[in-house]
Amino acid sequence: MSEPASTAPGRARRCGVLGDPIGHSLSPVLHRAAYAALGLDWSYDARRVPAGGLEAFLAGLDGTWRGLSLTMPLKREALGLADRLTDRARLAGAVNTLLLDEEGERVGDNTDLPGAVAAIRERTTAPLASAAILGGGATATSIGLALVDLGVTSVDLLVRDAARAAETVHALRAHPAGVEVRTRALDDNAAVVADIVVSTIPAAAQTDVLVARCGGVPVVFEALYDPWPTPLAASASDRVLVGGLDLLVHQAVLQFELFTGLRAPREAMRAAGRKALDGRSAE
Repeated sequence: MSEPASTAPGRARRCGVLGDPIGHSLSPVLHRAAYAALGLDWSYDARRVPAGGLEAFLAGLDGTWRGLSLTMPLKREALGLADRLTDRARLAGAVNTLLLDEEGERVGDNTDLPGAVAAIRERTTAPLASAAILGGGATATSIGLALVDLGVTSVDLLVRDAARAAETVHALRAHPAGVEVRTRALDDNAAVVADIVVSTIPAAAQTDVLVARCGGVPVVFEALYDPWPTPLAASASDRVLVGGLDLLVHQAVLQFELFTGLRAPREAMRAAGRKALDGRSAE
């Protein structure tokens, strides 16, 4: 990957991750590890920005800022604040990456989608035709679209409130490959039957009953990385497990490359993330 003059190692630039809550985010650890590995004099910080606060935050940025990673609750809010959207951000209806170019244009992208594809295929090459997704927010949308890219033709969304998952249902059904999408109650008693189960819900919502219902699914994708392991992840010791750190690393690699124009040191980023998580679990 070529190195644009604007991203030469001697030029300091600023990036960061925004969301609420944000204190748990490992993104600063990953991006700073990449900067250190490549000798970039860049900074990357976590900033708490609540819902409704993104526009004001963006208005206060100066020309030293190059890129922003966005987490909840800002992924959909950013759609209307980007000057231009990539096809995958438009398809997902969510922006997790804002690239701030030299002319001040804001380009909204979504690295969760290709990051999820890479995370899954790093752990398994098994064919996937059906999926169950716990939760119906922006992360569920991105991972669901990634699964359709991988050949999934049937998706069950297990949610507490079907109305709140309407945007996700619409986005999945709009995928050009075509997919059957159904919503089911998260707390029903039926066994979850699918080739892969994806959890985007809090660890506290993963009850013993829910985890047991997912016990027959051969591939488990836990989108969380903190706390770790979640009840669902802990139950998957004898199955294929795709973890939240896998997703975080792969999407962060893509963000780093978009922001800097340089090839990301993926394993250095992964090692830094794993070390940080191990440190948290030891506290």
